[in-house]
Amino acid sequence: MTGPAPGGPVPPPMPKFAAAARPALADTGLRRTLRGATATLRERTAAAAAETADWEDLREAGRAVGEGALLGLDTHLEELERAVTEAGGTVHWAVDAADARRVVTGLVRETGATEVVKSASLAAREIGLNDALAGMGVTVRDTALADMAVQFAGDEPSHLLSAAAHRDRAQIGELFRREMPAAGPDPAGDPEDLAAAARAHLRERFLRAQVAITGANFLVAETGTVVVVESEGNARMCLTLPETLICVAGIDKVVPAWDDMEVFLQLLPRSSTGDRMTPYVSSWTGVTPGDGPRAFHLVLLDNGRTRALADEIGRAALRCIGCSACLNVCPVYERTGGQPYGPVHPGPIGAILTPQLRGVESAAVASLPYASTLCGACADVCPVKIDIPDVLVHLRGAVVESRRRRPVPTPEMALMRGLAWTMADPRRHETALRRGVRWARLLSRGGRIRRLPGLLGMWTEARDLPAPPAESFRAWWNRTRR
Repeated sequence: MTGPAPGGPVPPPMPKFAAAARPALADTGLRRTLRGATATLRERTAAAAAETADWEDLREAGRAVGEGALLGLDTHLEELERAVTEAGGTVHWAVDAADARRVVTGLVRETGATEVVKSASLAAREIGLNDALAGMGVTVRDTALADMAVQFAGDEPSHLLSAAAHRDRAQIGELFRREMPAAGPDPAGDPEDLAAAARAHLRERFLRAQVAITGANFLVAETGTVVVVESEGNARMCLTLPETLICVAGIDKVVPAWDDMEVFLQLLPRSSTGDRMTPYVSSWTGVTPGDGPRAFHLVLLDNGRTRALADEIGRAALRCIGCSACLNVCPVYERTGGQPYGPVHPGPIGAILTPQLRGVESAAVASLPYASTLCGACADVCPVKIDIPDVLVHLRGAVVESRRRRPVPTPEMALMRGLAWTMADPRRHETALRRGVRWARLLSRGGRIRRLPGLLGMWTEARDLPAPPAESFRAWWNRTRR
């Protein structure tokens, strides 16, 4: 915790957001599914927040606790390590994704297990753990229903709350029928049938599992307690039956004291599913002889979080509690889904967190802060008051600054410098304006410009421009006032 964490191995290449979003925008079925899912969640979360008289006070408390935890993170992490160790657990520090993969694969190899069960975990997804374990011959069984559907389909998750939000019930039923013999011939008709099929499929895997891997919603520093909030119970099975339990969590999940959970356990369920309380809230501390796992390992992941922590504006993203409320109100996410944001953090929170964890040097990651209308709806619903639009604007500035430092300017930067040179002199500006109006009118059809040439064509890919008038304001002024 002494300085910015070095980056891990280069992640798989991802396209720019605009290019990645085109297939989703053209898929009417996907857009219909997303629109229905986000609308339902919006209504539920709004109703749950409205029934709490002190909702704004709770949000402010969540913001204050989160900010305080980040400002004292070094102290809290040391306290967490001490508490976990005293409770019989083992803490491992991972500076980047490669380091975390090395730790987890080594722990699994020591057990001799050839199969592990895993509950939903953004941190495990962030480090590419499934592929790493598969590469050493270990089968990973995702146990959350939505994660199972994504794993069966071989695609990427699209939502923080439900990884398979981009698939409708019939598609999930078909995946289950194909991949799970216990599902029967037609499990697509009813959610209860899907849940029963998943339960039958997973039961024997839970009973024979030697190793389980989980994430964490919160890490309580003073007691060394890991807290997982879920709605299906699969994570609870993971943390009670296997002999070895491995928890992979970002260092930003630390809260100072157990009393802080009073605030977050009211904020999280209302903001994620619109429930007063999540069906399953599991917490465990170290190991207890004769009860639960015999070995507990906590892998604390940095992977760019310390670098984000050093940014006074950007570090607000680390307060995120993973509720997904910002996704459900975002007009961009509702039309594109989560996959164009990359494989880990979708939606508005992904647009501000991924660039800080991975850096803005890559063109694809640098495009994420621009995947927003800056409407502010995400900030209005965030339970811990992250001002996402403010961070987006800040990161756009970081993207521009990173391009300034390049020895060879980007075409966009060269164009802007040319415009700055032109507009710095009245005569140059007047000449360029006169010639630009002439060319613009030649390009117009029916009073609209539908395609600009060269780099300017990126502007008209998504919008038309009105044709300029035959006489500019400056020419009109000179003609009528002189």
